[in-house]
This record gives sequence, C-alpha cells and structure tokens, in this order.
Amino acid sequence: MINCATKCIFASNTSAISITDLASKLPEKRQKRFIGLHFFNPVLMMKLVEVIRSDRTSDDTCDESLVFCKEIGKETVIINDLPGFATTRLVAAVINEGVFMLQDNLGTPEDIDKAIKLGLAHPMGPLFLADLIGLDTILHILDYLKDELGVKFQAAPLLRKMVRSGKLGRKSGEGFYKY
Repeated sequence: MINCATKCIFASNTSAISITDLASKLPEKRQKRFIGLHFFNPVLMMKLVEVIRSDRTSDDTCDESLVFCKEIGKETVIINDLPGFATTRLVAAVINEGVFMLQDNLGTPEDIDKAIKLGLAHPMGPLFLADLIGLDTILHILDYLKDELGVKFQAAPLLRKMVRSGKLGRKSGEGFYKY
C-alpha cells in the first residue's frame, strides 16, 4: 500500500462517473481530499476544466484545485456531482441524436456534421466527434447515463450495432467515417 501525505489531493479525470461514488472507495479521512478535474482533449489546446466536488470534498481541496488549474492556464467551472456533469451529459445527448438522425436517413454523416458545424457554430459535427472520442466510449457513457438518469439517454440502435461490429471510430480505422 502506498502511503500518501495527508495534504495530497486525489483527482479523477472521469467525464461522467460520480465523484462521490469514486471518493467512497477511499478511507473516510481521505474522502475530503478527493475531487473531479475533468480536462478536455486535446488537453494542451482546450482551456476548460470542469471541477466537480464530491459530497465530502473540503473547501480547501476545491480552492487548491482551482489555483492549480489557474496556474496551468486553464479556465474552470464548478459543477455539481450529477451524472455526466455539464459537458459530457450534453455532448452525449447531441452525439446520440446525431446517430438517430443518421439511422433515420436524415442525411449523410458529412451533411449532418456540416449542418451542425455551420448552422450551430460547433467546431465539429456530432458524428465526427463520436469517431474522435470512440464509439465504444460514447456507448459506455450513454449506458451509464441511462442507468442514472433514465431513458432519454437510451443509445441509438445503430450506435450499439456499430460497436458490436468493431467500428469504433478513429481507433479502429472506421466509424461514421473511414480513416
């Protein structure tokens, strides 16, 4: 067992899992030093860090984490510990709807992504983003959010089919696009 100094902060970069649930795995006296610091990829380019407190995270731990993020040039938002936090919860819903659009034959992946990029000023479309993140990762997130928040996060059947067939996005060479 590793013995960490009592001032050591334990931080998770999870994008969806409850910080309170993760903190509960630590000894009770260490739970006040556990926090979520959700960095975005690519970390060197993305400015945002979601800071998520567990039910037991101390004010000092939160304050020290905010200072750390500022020192490394990041912008922060403090988010309550609810499934998916702010960004993952919304991105998962947008990606899932993009997959439903494709499944319903609304348009090609290129046209759906172009519509979202140009019409809503997003830097990339939901299907391209899904390929970048990994379709298996998106499916795991949606399944977790469905378990925690209900059927509005039910994954599109096309997404589940693609994951089963090994089409995981960039990491496998094929997803909604071929790489």
